[in-house]
Amino acid sequence: MNDNLIKKNYLKKTKLLNKYNKFYYDKNNPAVNDQEYDELKKDILKIERKYPGLISKESPSLIVGFKPSKNFNKIKHKVPMLSLSNAFDEKDLKNFEKKILNFLSLKKNEEIEYSTEPKIDGISASLNYKKGILTTGLSRGDGIEGEDITKNLKTIGDIPKRILSKDFPNEIDIRGEVFITKKDFKKMDEKFANARNAASGSLRQKNPNETKKIPLKFIAYTFGYIESHKIKTQSDFLSILKTWGFKTSQFNKIIKGIKNLISHHKKFEEKRFSLDYDVDGIVYKVNKFDLQKRLGFVANAPRWAVAHKFSANSAISKILNIDIQVGRTGALTPVAKIEPVNIGGVVVSNATLHNEDEINRKDIRIGDFAKVERAGDVIPHVVSVDKSKRESNSKKYIFPERCPSCGSKTVKDFNETTNKFDAVRRCTNEDFKCGKIAMEGLKHFVSKEALNIDGFGKKIVEKFWELKLVKFPQDIFNLDFEKIKELDGWGDLSVSNLKYAIEKSKKISLDKFIYSLGIRHIGQENAKLLAQHLKNFENFYKLLKTDNIENLLNIDGIGETQIKSIKVFFSNKINLDILEKLNKSMKVFDAKYPKKGGILKNKAFMFTGKLKEISRAEAKSLVEQKSGKIISNVNRKLNYLVIGEKPTNKKIKKAKQLNIKTLTQDEWMKMLNKTS
Repeated sequence: MNDNLIKKNYLKKTKLLNKYNKFYYDKNNPAVNDQEYDELKKDILKIERKYPGLISKESPSLIVGFKPSKNFNKIKHKVPMLSLSNAFDEKDLKNFEKKILNFLSLKKNEEIEYSTEPKIDGISASLNYKKGILTTGLSRGDGIEGEDITKNLKTIGDIPKRILSKDFPNEIDIRGEVFITKKDFKKMDEKFANARNAASGSLRQKNPNETKKIPLKFIAYTFGYIESHKIKTQSDFLSILKTWGFKTSQFNKIIKGIKNLISHHKKFEEKRFSLDYDVDGIVYKVNKFDLQKRLGFVANAPRWAVAHKFSANSAISKILNIDIQVGRTGALTPVAKIEPVNIGGVVVSNATLHNEDEINRKDIRIGDFAKVERAGDVIPHVVSVDKSKRESNSKKYIFPERCPSCGSKTVKDFNETTNKFDAVRRCTNEDFKCGKIAMEGLKHFVSKEALNIDGFGKKIVEKFWELKLVKFPQDIFNLDFEKIKELDGWGDLSVSNLKYAIEKSKKISLDKFIYSLGIRHIGQENAKLLAQHLKNFENFYKLLKTDNIENLLNIDGIGETQIKSIKVFFSNKINLDILEKLNKSMKVFDAKYPKKGGILKNKAFMFTGKLKEISRAEAKSLVEQKSGKIISNVNRKLNYLVIGEKPTNKKIKKAKQLNIKTLTQDEWMKMLNKTS
C-alpha cells in the first residue's frame, strides 16, 4: 500500500473515531457498542506503531476523553504561571532552606516562617478580576500563555463572579486549583482514567453546558498580577481570600523551622488517603512577601517555594537480570529487569540501581526479591532487597570493568573536591568509537531541549544508527532520504515531514547549540551562561585556545569542573571537525539579552569583602535586576568595585591603578535606590 492510501485509511479511521467520541462524550449518546469502538481504536494505534510519521493531533494515543475540535484562544498571562521545584525527601528540603538562608545571608540556625498548604492534584487556573467582576479565566498553558476557558470556569460554583468587598483590588489575578472529589468521580461515567484527567477534560469542553454538568471544585491559593496591595504575608492573603468569598484549604497552616515542616509532612501523609480529593504533597512558601521579593526566581521556579512530595508508591518484585546501560557521557548505569508489577497505576518492568557502589552497599543480586519505589512518582528504583528470601546458591553481582558496548576499560574519576573516587564508572573510549556513547549523543543532539527535530525521536536515532545512516551529528543534515524512503514505515509523506523538521532545526540559538553538543557538566543553564558571555559562535569556537577557556572563570556559575570538561571537548580533533561541519550546515544566532531599562544598563560591578545583611548572591541578583552586569576579575571592563568588610587589598589596588571607581556598600545601595 502506498503512502497516499495509508494516509487516507488512517485519516478515515481517526475521523470516524472522533465522531464516536463526540457522540459518547459530548452528547452522552454512544453511536456504537464498546467492542466496535475498541476494535477501531486498536486499528488506529496499530497503524501509528508502523507509521509513526502519521500520528496527528487527533490521535487516540494523544487525546484523553473527548478533545474539543478547535483550540481555545490563547491569552498571555500578565504574570507568568511558573511551576514549583520539588523536594522528595528530608535532604532535599534541608537543601531548599539552606539556599534560602545563604541567599538572604541569614544565620544557619535561623528559623524561617512558612505558609503551608496541601498540593491538590488538579488543574491550575488563573482568574482575572477587574473592578470586582470576573472577566477572564485561563489555564496554565505553557506558563506564558494560557487557554481562554472563561465560560467553563464560570460554571464552577466555588468561583465568585462578582466581588463587592471594598478592599478588593481594582485588578487582580486569583490563582488556584480546579479538581473533582473522589466521591464525585466515582459517580461519573468511566470516561477518564482518574479524577485529574476528568477535571482537565471537563474544563476543555467546548460547550460550557457540558462542563456545568461536572461537579468541579475550586480552591484559591495565591495571586498573579495585582494592581496594588499592602498585604505583608501569604497567610494574611489566604485569610483575605475567604472574606472575598473564595474557598481555601482547611489544612493551610503557618509553620516555623525545617524540623516542624518535616513533622507536619509525616503527619499529613498518614491522613492523605482519608481525604476526599487527591493530594500528592505539601507546598511550603516563605510567608513574608518582602522576603519572597528578595529571593526572586531561578529558571522557571521561585526560590521561596517548594513542593514536598509524599513518599512514592512501592511494590515487591523479583530481579530477573541486571543490564548495564551506557550514557552519552560514558556513564555505566545498572538497571534491574524485574517481573512486571503495578506501582501507582503504572506497570513497571525496569528499575534503576543507580551505580556500582549502590549495588555493593545494598548487596543487590539477580534473583533477589526487591522493594521497588517510584521516586518522585517518575523513576522507579530499587530501595532494598529481602535477604531472608534469597536462594542459597545466590552469587554476589560483579560489576563489569569493561564497557558492554565497545569492550573498552572503564574507570572511576577522582573528584578533587571530595578527595574521593566518583560512584559512577565510565567508558574511556573517545572519538565516537564507542557506539553506545555516540548513539546516545545523537539522541541528545536531536532532543526537544536541543535541536528539537520533530519526529526524530530516540527509536528513529537507533534505527538510523543501526543502518549506518548516521554516526556524527552533521550526518543528520546529509541523510540519504532515498534510502530512508525504502524502509518499512517510510514513504513520501513521512520523508517530507522529516526533511521539513530537519531544515527547521538548522536555525538555532547559541545557548541551545552549545547544549546540543552534550559537553559533560554543561546543562541548559550553564549553556545560557556561556552563550551570554561569548555572544556568538565565532567566540565559542575560539575556545580551542586554552587561554580563552580559562577566561570563562569570569562567569558567575562556571567553575573548574565545567572548565575541565570544555578543555576535554576542545582537545578532541573529532569534536573540532564536527563543529566546523555543523557551522557550515547551521545558522547559529547570536545570544540575545533581555531588554531592560535602568541606569545600570551595561555597567559592570564586582564585589570584594563581606557585605552587611545581604549575601553576595542577592547582591549580584539586585545588580542584574537593574540591568547591570557582574564580572569576577578586576579589568578595564569593570565600572565599579563594591567594597565590603575585610576586602581583598590586591583587588582594590588594581582598581585604583586602572582608575576604576570604588563604592562602599552604602554608596552602592544608594545607587540602586536611585534606579528604583
